[in-house]
Amino acid sequence: MTGRGIPSFRERAPWLGADLQTTRNFLCGGQPDLASGQRLLLAMPDGDRLAARLDLPQQSGARPLVVLIHGLTGSERSIAIVATMRHLVHEGWPVLRLNLRGTLLSRATSTGRYHAGKTEDLAAALQQLPAEFWRHGVVLLGHSLGGNLVLKFMGEGCHGLPVLAAMAVSTPLDLAASCARMLRRRNLAYHAFLLREAKREALARGAALTTSECSAIAGARNFYEFDDRFVAPRFGYRDAADYYESNSAKNFLATITRPTLILHSLDDPWIPPEAYTGLDWPRLQAIETVLSPRGGHLGFHARDSRVPWHDRVTAWWLEQRCGANFDRFARQERKVGRADYGQQDLAA
Repeated sequence: MTGRGIPSFRERAPWLGADLQTTRNFLCGGQPDLASGQRLLLAMPDGDRLAARLDLPQQSGARPLVVLIHGLTGSERSIAIVATMRHLVHEGWPVLRLNLRGTLLSRATSTGRYHAGKTEDLAAALQQLPAEFWRHGVVLLGHSLGGNLVLKFMGEGCHGLPVLAAMAVSTPLDLAASCARMLRRRNLAYHAFLLREAKREALARGAALTTSECSAIAGARNFYEFDDRFVAPRFGYRDAADYYESNSAKNFLATITRPTLILHSLDDPWIPPEAYTGLDWPRLQAIETVLSPRGGHLGFHARDSRVPWHDRVTAWWLEQRCGANFDRFARQERKVGRADYGQQDLAA
């Protein structure tokens, strides 16, 4: 690490440009999972259970548990999620990977479904964690749509839970703008792939769906129709526009009071840069930002390391906020209810 601890991001050949950065994991695959993880099933109030996996570092220490949350159609097995877990565990952090309700790994024990802002499920899952998991605190880390869920949760006051801090990477802060961006011609291949995966996930065996919902899912020609005809009515929203506005993280940033890191690439092909450049970050005093000109969507494959740049940055930030000085930090959080950090642009 250089300067303030964060190196500037430089693309690694041949993964040059936003699209190659974004698709590199898909084209080349990723690292294998760790063999020693522990399976947990976390009960929801309605009887569904969410599958989670706990991975511990070789040497335990007084460090918070990192709860890692995947994006749209993802799971604990997503390439970027596995890479993040492996790096954090290597750096000494315990990591719990949470599979949201109705994702393929949680489908066997849940009939329901997640959405971009279903923070009550996150709260219920955290409440189900054994007491020893909370002994050194909990920090949330969300990728992509999981980042939107995490930021909304933090802006809602953490549902009364003593979450210490949060991080979000490649997050669609404005769901409507991101949907419109995904529907552009340049993103046709991405859109077709993600829509196919979303339909497969929603229609998987065990899902509690009505006949009309099955028809709406199968007949959706794009993500707007998927959200407008299936997701929105299923969860009581008037339409897709209402669903997007009610759950976009941008509307919850101002009420975040605990230390939060937002890391994003401004060339992300799925998320318009205006969702980030149009915000008045200095007034969001609990939020620190790392905004890179390049990196794609959950790419950040850099010249100087095979470990994705965003994983090195989040590990560095964790160490600064919750590492060696964790005990003092946690006592301060309990005493004042928030950490008074000024917003910073940490990009080199």
